[in-house]
Amino acid sequence: MINYNPKEWFTFIFRIHKADTVRKLFPMFITLSVYSALIAWLELSVWKLSDSSELKNISMMHQLLGFVISLLLVFRTNTAYDRWWEGRRQWGTLVNSSRNLAMKLQSMLPVENKAARAYFRAMIPNYAFGLKNHLRKTYLPEEMEDTAGEPLAPDISRHVPNQLALQLMNKTNELFREGQLTGDQLIILNNELQSFTEICGACERIKNTPIPFSYSVFIKKFIFFYIMTMPFGFVFSLGYLIIPMVVFIFFVLASLELIAEEIEDPFGKDANDLPLDTICNNIRLHVGELL
Repeated sequence: MINYNPKEWFTFIFRIHKADTVRKLFPMFITLSVYSALIAWLELSVWKLSDSSELKNISMMHQLLGFVISLLLVFRTNTAYDRWWEGRRQWGTLVNSSRNLAMKLQSMLPVENKAARAYFRAMIPNYAFGLKNHLRKTYLPEEMEDTAGEPLAPDISRHVPNQLALQLMNKTNELFREGQLTGDQLIILNNELQSFTEICGACERIKNTPIPFSYSVFIKKFIFFYIMTMPFGFVFSLGYLIIPMVVFIFFVLASLELIAEEIEDPFGKDANDLPLDTICNNIRLHVGELL
């Protein structure tokens, strides 16, 4: 995720980063410039259709369709941002649940039971790192902290967050059977442990349910045909100025679609995705302080 000062808005105009849509769309800018110049030359110099009222009416069609495409892109952007914000809310809940679980364990466990504290001090952040890597479809063993001197080796062919949550639950129930926790304390801790799995399920819902294919394809086709037909209608009023006009309008419309595509899956490594590595490191730091 890109960190920036929102008050320095003027510098954003000249700032270029790896997620900038200009870089991705530049080949299309060149293609559209050549295409628009060719259409303008044919209509103005070869076909000489400047007096054709039928072609001039194409501009009216673009004015009507421009309102429709703006509504579609607004809905597309809002839907993608809702997914991004929902992902951020779920990870904020994971941070709070991890802190609450650590605080409750610190106050409930007997003072002499340092081994249990060390176990949870490692395993609670391990769950955050395991969930992060699960959403990114990878596994980084160097990010996982061993417990009680034993290496942590979950079966990566299975659901890693479920395995880690099961280990946390088993350890909690073991402490209850040993008399380290009371029944009421077990119920209280169970609520925090249950929230881990609920957060995982919510993140998987966002990750595995993209925008419907037909809807995404329709928007791309709409933008393509809208841009490709613009020179035919506006070349009579703009002349060769239609070239930068088509490129600019394509930049605006296509950029909104690209931004929506990037943020609708907020758990990756793109520039505008959630800072999951930072969040996981903060969970490890705060849990370590509490326990």
